[in-house]
Amino acid sequence: MGEPGHGPSTDAAVPASPESPSATTARPTGTPAAAWRVLAAALVCGSAVLLFAVHVRPLGYVPLLVGVALAWAVDRVLGADLLIIAAGMGIVSTIPLGADLSDAGMVRFTIALALAVVVPFVLSRHVLGDDVIRFPWRTGKRWTRTQWIYLVSVVGVAYLLLPFYFLSSGAYQNWPTVVTGDEVARLFVGVNAVGTWDELFFICTVFALLRRHFGLWTANVLQATVFVSFLWELGYREWGPLLTIPFALIQGFTFSLTKSLTYVLVVHLLFDALVFMVLVHAHTPELFDIFVTAPARP
Repeated sequence: MGEPGHGPSTDAAVPASPESPSATTARPTGTPAAAWRVLAAALVCGSAVLLFAVHVRPLGYVPLLVGVALAWAVDRVLGADLLIIAAGMGIVSTIPLGADLSDAGMVRFTIALALAVVVPFVLSRHVLGDDVIRFPWRTGKRWTRTQWIYLVSVVGVAYLLLPFYFLSSGAYQNWPTVVTGDEVARLFVGVNAVGTWDELFFICTVFALLRRHFGLWTANVLQATVFVSFLWELGYREWGPLLTIPFALIQGFTFSLTKSLTYVLVVHLLFDALVFMVLVHAHTPELFDIFVTAPARP
């Protein structure tokens, strides 16, 4: 698996606790083999930029496959884990990720995103016999005062930033128009379903597998690359990465601290509740007309 890290650095390996999503520890850095391992992971995760953000297919699959092959040559365990990540990314790439509230669009999203979580889990748990991918709903610990304060702050920041972002940039037009009750209901389901999937795949799967081999911030930057690229194709374009990059990094860091899927999911869904309200307001201004930072529109 991996050898224990050395030194007090934050990005160095630390022994995994019994409740950690990683059953092993990251390998030490600073050796030629370590550089090849990081390069392999960077190729796999960086391919998300081509597959999702730039949308260059099939060219985007080249670094994905090269990264897996390189990892396999250097470290079989890393190669297997990157193959699992690549499988999930490959499944996601089979569908267009632009927001689509039609019956066919929602069915496509449901099938592809579900498989992108289930297939890596089955490969890791039942083929390789690992328990790295976990979905820790209950940790047995009560949330601290700091965690509750953070939840409130997330709502406050989202309330102030999201209306200005979506309306000033025009990014809300990357989502279908929602006017009727049926359209609003579909948007609500879609936003919450995708938000839940984000945590299951990017945090509990991609981040957990990377954390097995790399220090916290190396793994976090790598998972954020995949996370943000996906969100770009979904609709968070224009200057959206100024919001989505910090969000993805903070979610990974928060999960590393709390070891709780429930907590990071609540954070995400609170944020997405504001996303939903802003998108509805953008298309139907008389609804959710509560945003003080929303730019005036003619």
